[in-house]
Amino acid sequence: MNEEQLRAWRTGAEEPGAVLLDGFHPLKHALRFGGAVRQVLTADRAALLALAAELAPDVAPALDALAVELPEAALRTLAPRLSPTGVVALAVRPTSAANRAALAVRPRSAPVVLLENPRNLGNVGAVIRLAAGFGAAGVVTTGELDPWHPAVLRGSAGLHFATAVERLTLPELPAGPLHVLDPEGTDIRETAFPDDAVLAFGTERHGVSAELRARADRLVAVPMRPGVSSFNLATSVAMGLFHWMSGRPPGAGGV
Repeated sequence: MNEEQLRAWRTGAEEPGAVLLDGFHPLKHALRFGGAVRQVLTADRAALLALAAELAPDVAPALDALAVELPEAALRTLAPRLSPTGVVALAVRPTSAANRAALAVRPRSAPVVLLENPRNLGNVGAVIRLAAGFGAAGVVTTGELDPWHPAVLRGSAGLHFATAVERLTLPELPAGPLHVLDPEGTDIRETAFPDDAVLAFGTERHGVSAELRARADRLVAVPMRPGVSSFNLATSVAMGLFHWMSGRPPGAGGV
């Protein structure tokens, strides 16, 4: 049985769109938000189901149906950095067409977050987690980094499945007023973000490109103490999304 499960895993991992969910929380969120989870392997099935009953009873029936127990040594051949919860899963990411369709829906009741050419996998994961928590319409990245990389999924705790996450080029951006976070912009406290905005963030070192700045409908700046060079990317996104949410009545759009 062990070899059969391992062969099925390796075959599934090679299928287009397959993604690794390493640990209980990414798996929980994938199941909770309708992700297509194909296989769940665990070092301790009883402990996994007990954890689900305690922390996420809504996904416990699905886990009970999917989870297969294998020795920990076998699991480490699939995920060398096995989570302390001792569970790994294979899921299938939404198609690019499905993500693009979700991002293109109009009218939009929550902003899209744009990360221009991000470099740090963990930061992108943290941004996706924030976007899901705030109820953003999606997260778009440009550049070479794959926003569905396993390390990004780890950083988001699997909340990719709670929002639309896609890599696009600047000409492919979703419609909506483009608000670019830039030190030369208008103080954010003087600007309201519309619900259908695209909120754009550059890298901590270089900021946004001249091309993106030229496309902006508005440049917006977060006040910063003199001598401090930048905020962390995820922190900047959190401030931007909180600023948007704080201008809306409770219960309106987003969350």
